[in-house]
Amino acid sequence: MLETKTVSEIINHIKSKDLSIKEVIEYYLNIIEKLNPKINSIVSIKNKNKIVEEAEKKSNTKFCGLPIAVKDLSDVVGFYTTYGYPGTKNYSPSKNSLFVDKLLEAGITIIGKTNTAELGVGGQTINRLFGPTSNVYDVTKCAAGSSGGASTAVASGMLPFADGTDQMGSCRAPAAFANIYGFRPTTGLIASDRTFQDPKIPVLTTPGCFAKTPEDMSLLLDSIVGSNNNDPLSFDLDSQFEFSNLTDKEFSKIKIVLLEDVIENYHFEKGIIEMCNNKINKLKDYLKVESINSKLKTSDIWDSWTCFRAKGIFNDTKNMQIQNINDMSEQAIWEYNKGSKINDDDIKIAFDKKNNSLIQIEEIFKKFDFIILPSSQVFPFNKNIQYPKKINEQELDTYHRWLEVFIISSLFDLPTLTVPIGFNETGSPMGLQIIAKKGDDIKLLSFAKTYEKIYKYSNIKAKFKL
Repeated sequence: MLETKTVSEIINHIKSKDLSIKEVIEYYLNIIEKLNPKINSIVSIKNKNKIVEEAEKKSNTKFCGLPIAVKDLSDVVGFYTTYGYPGTKNYSPSKNSLFVDKLLEAGITIIGKTNTAELGVGGQTINRLFGPTSNVYDVTKCAAGSSGGASTAVASGMLPFADGTDQMGSCRAPAAFANIYGFRPTTGLIASDRTFQDPKIPVLTTPGCFAKTPEDMSLLLDSIVGSNNNDPLSFDLDSQFEFSNLTDKEFSKIKIVLLEDVIENYHFEKGIIEMCNNKINKLKDYLKVESINSKLKTSDIWDSWTCFRAKGIFNDTKNMQIQNINDMSEQAIWEYNKGSKINDDDIKIAFDKKNNSLIQIEEIFKKFDFIILPSSQVFPFNKNIQYPKKINEQELDTYHRWLEVFIISSLFDLPTLTVPIGFNETGSPMGLQIIAKKGDDIKLLSFAKTYEKIYKYSNIKAKFKL
């Protein structure tokens, strides 16, 4: 009924009385009932009658009561925030995360919570409370993470859009594994509570979101972005995502760069670079694409990133007052132990390496609009394992080396959107990261709107293997 409708079209149908919000809610709930037991995207959900009742009260709002489920790392009053961790399974927040209040103000109905990696650590959506989330195109495979519950809920049609959080690709990899769009914005675009942020290290995590199309994403973003007194890094935009577009002439003048030497320094599963190059070559029919040797020291970027990330996760663990460190996931223990040894001198060295690389990044953006990189180093893998230990028989030295392709965006605070590029010969989806200069979020979404108009990936469906 609604599978081919955009969010705008659904809202217009409700406002014109062609559809009732009850019919719309029941449509989504029926899909959840059918698919969620197989995919495990949504891990808690309200009573159906309560959801309909809440949604009907919002029929005159911007979103007319459309449903969303919030990632189980963010707080929603009335739901447990479990972090997928047994030690916090009964944590009941007393206030909402900042963006959640905006969702409610816009007339969106929060129906439940989506699955996440345990404690949000690791690139796979699996935890001891709820188990793994399955890939929508092959339920034996994983959804990536840590926002895999959100991405698969959107890709499978359980939700019209969803929120996520992104530190090390947590919105970008799940989108690539689901044939949808996933966005990591500039820090502060979506306000976040930074009460426990360590001023000695950079902010690495930001709320993000998912949608089947950039147009749907734009509607959601316009409702949750903007400054908030509780977030000193938050800011307002001087225009809206919904009404920002590129003309054909403007699109043709876009300059995109592929960092050849960076690609060469990362490990990629066979077939990924070929898929990406194929799409990049096709993009050359519409805009300017170049490949360069950036001379970025990926080893310095990795050293800087792993220092800040480990220290941040160590601090988060302390702030959560987790008593039994050895009861955490393997990945969280690894980060905690590394972070516990990091001192001020280590942080200074990490900043020096970051700042030296930032100079080169800024030089690249003087010549190009966007940097382009693959949205994963591997295709979807067995959902029951935490992380791949090899890529093409190459042993990986850490649990998260397969996520290295995401850290340029996160370390240098560059807004990044995963765009779909199709499926390989076995039906596994893949995506590309389109990386913009800090603050160029609207330009990035405008690019994606034209990209979707050209390639129409929201209409391309692989066969579900349910």
